[in-house]
Amino acid sequence: MKLKEKFLFLQLNRRTRPSLIRRRLKRNGIRPSGNCDSMERCSVKVGAVQVEARLYSNPLDYVEEMCRHTGQAAAAGVQLLVFPENNSLQLLGLIPGITAIAETLAEDNSPVRAADLFRFAGPVINRVALQVFSYLAGAYGIYIMSGSFPYPEAGAVLNRAFLFGPDGGQVGRQDKVHLMPLEHNWGLAAGRHFNVFSTPLGRLAMPVCMDASYFETFRILVQRGGAEIVMVPIANAEPYNFWLALRGIWPRVQESTVYGIKSALVGQLPGFTLTGRAGVFAPLELTPGRDGVISEAPHFDREALVTAVLDMEALAQLRKNHPYLGDSNPAFVQKYFPSIYGKNQLKYHFGK
Repeated sequence: MKLKEKFLFLQLNRRTRPSLIRRRLKRNGIRPSGNCDSMERCSVKVGAVQVEARLYSNPLDYVEEMCRHTGQAAAAGVQLLVFPENNSLQLLGLIPGITAIAETLAEDNSPVRAADLFRFAGPVINRVALQVFSYLAGAYGIYIMSGSFPYPEAGAVLNRAFLFGPDGGQVGRQDKVHLMPLEHNWGLAAGRHFNVFSTPLGRLAMPVCMDASYFETFRILVQRGGAEIVMVPIANAEPYNFWLALRGIWPRVQESTVYGIKSALVGQLPGFTLTGRAGVFAPLELTPGRDGVISEAPHFDREALVTAVLDMEALAQLRKNHPYLGDSNPAFVQKYFPSIYGKNQLKYHFGK
């Protein structure tokens, strides 16, 4: 590390020291919500945050924003709260000149290697984010999916999401498996596994954004992991299009008979316009309008909190008695799937 970079890193490290973050968190005087004291599978209260992106030059402003979002959800009785993809990028505002740097990242031939930026700043900004969400989960006594962060590890940079429990402990993590072309250009590395976590609320999974564009993702989570609630954090850098949005969580929920929760990072970051609509989704048969939507944000470019109550027993009964989705053809699967998914057979046009 060059002398100038070392000096900057030391500055960032000092400005985000855990004792400073902890003091600010404690100043909020958070009291346990009691939301998870009694957890009934027939009434699981979930929430999805639609976060309006902005760069923070002061880490304590980020702390306060995440506290505000979580406090609103806890007051609404939420037991499981889901934050969006790239939910620590806003802390890049701590880096002097980041606006000019960030604007080049949207260019195909950017002189700045995003992965190098994340390797440099990731250990600092992710430490802040992890401390914040661990504390908030424990202080309010709820489950929090923190959203995902560009996460340096062993020389690679992964897009990694974290789940925290009501005791503040880390329940698990999930690396994004299917990267966007932009993320490949940035130098990010793809994950290799999907995970499912057993909790009193149900069996939870959290594939990241583009992962939900492929039906195999939910098929694996349900058939191999028994997933019941699938959380999908997104940060779509594209104009909002209802039909384009359908490539994601809604059809996966219908195909797989699960509950789905989508959170979104929206608004403006230098070089990017982010859009999306947070929502909670269910099989058609479990929604009042038989449209697969329990609750959804009314707009795609401003902050929102979306909440819903999920009936896990109703989901189990639907899975058991569904009129046609319970059908299968093992002989067909065994005939074709090995040749499709066998080693070196499955290749994505933008993958490596």
